[in-house]
Amino acid sequence: MAREDKVAAVAELTERFQSSAGAVLTEYRGLSVAQLGELRRSLGDHATFAVVKNTLTKIAASDAGVAQELTDMLTGPSAIAFVQGDVVEAAKGLRDFSRVNPFLVIKGGVLDGKVMTPGEIVKLADLEPREVLLAKLAGAMKASMSGAAATFAALPTQMARLLAALEQKQASEAPAGAEAQDGAPAEAQDAAPAEAQDAAPAEAQDTAPAEDGSGGQEAGEAADGPDEQDG
Repeated sequence: MAREDKVAAVAELTERFQSSAGAVLTEYRGLSVAQLGELRRSLGDHATFAVVKNTLTKIAASDAGVAQELTDMLTGPSAIAFVQGDVVEAAKGLRDFSRVNPFLVIKGGVLDGKVMTPGEIVKLADLEPREVLLAKLAGAMKASMSGAAATFAALPTQMARLLAALEQKQASEAPAGAEAQDGAPAEAQDAAPAEAQDAAPAEAQDTAPAEDGSGGQEAGEAADGPDEQDG
């Protein structure tokens, strides 16, 4: 490969590393040209699949800032799936193709700057597509908002029921208080005359005879007085 071609290849790979959401490094030893074409078609718009040279890819990875993550993986015949669309769908396409064509070996990759092992990429492929996850999230948010709206709508009815219950409670307690107020004067009216009737005659009976006796004694002394002067 001429020097100019190498420079152009490195620049293209660097741009792909920088513009892609992720990159999955594979080994394609034993795959035919027809099988590689089938793999590209299966990935669709989610990723592009390119056979690369390890030396040029290391330079491009260094220029893109991901050299440390990919250097150990760049051994043997290498091809990289650069992911532009749904990462889950791209991982699913690579996994499904490798199950049918065991010559395709997933060696690892980089997703949003994070190194991913082959096992992590397979687990990523087991996730539901982005559209499905977003739809579920939207459904959960809609259900939460509907529940909140129902709660707010029920508040006026609950307040009305609470006020009605308070009014009934106050109405049931009011007669008991009125009876207590009506009963107190009746007891006072019954008790006061009885005490007055019992006490007044007793005082009159005790004091009247004493006044009469003292008056009689004085009258007797006054009557005896003239006799003594005459004698």
